[in-house]
Amino acid sequence: MKWYSQSFSYDDPWATVALAYFLRYPNPHASHIISCDVISRNLTSEGTMKTSRLILKRGILPKWAPRGIISRAESWVIEESEVDPEGKTVQCVTRNLDHVKVLQVIESVALTDAGGRTVQRSEARVISRFGWGLARRIESLGVNRFKSHLEKSREGISLVLRLIHESRLQPFSLASTGTVFDRPLYSGHSYKPPLPPDLPEGDTSGLPAGTTPYVQTEIPPTWRKFKAWFHWR
Repeated sequence: MKWYSQSFSYDDPWATVALAYFLRYPNPHASHIISCDVISRNLTSEGTMKTSRLILKRGILPKWAPRGIISRAESWVIEESEVDPEGKTVQCVTRNLDHVKVLQVIESVALTDAGGRTVQRSEARVISRFGWGLARRIESLGVNRFKSHLEKSREGISLVLRLIHESRLQPFSLASTGTVFDRPLYSGHSYKPPLPPDLPEGDTSGLPAGTTPYVQTEIPPTWRKFKAWFHWR
């Protein structure tokens, strides 16, 4: 197992950075992110908000990787977070759900208030249970890619922070649905919310009056696709 941690400070207040963190996808610095869907969200009796999101990422295998080491270069990742608006903290843990024998990355992110600024502390545990004497090499690859993605993640959050300032979006506010956390801000990306099953783009037939062709179904298509894959496994 290899372990890596890094801290970074944003000049913006915690409320704004927390909002940007949840709105960071899509952005041009995260082209490896294919989709991101909220699968659950609830307010606790302590006044915190817990959210689970399912993320599909695209990866690239190194040239030295044995042929057939994994069946595809995509990976499902579960992100579980808890936001405490009173204590001004965000705790978030992400981990991949497949390819775990070859490589598992468990990432922890904490956003804390620092007197008008915001500190982000990121930690990663990288574990490979692969044989053939490649485990340590795979773990080193995982750490190096985590470092690279961490830098791109900061660039993406910084871009979203600028967009928040430009749009004058109200910083962090806990609503009953939490939909403010799911509103894409970056319009220069080829991202679209998922279409309902079997509904062609632009076709509003069968939808309630006044709704747009792009709607979030009760069970997101990505979540349905994941469940079908998990059942097949």
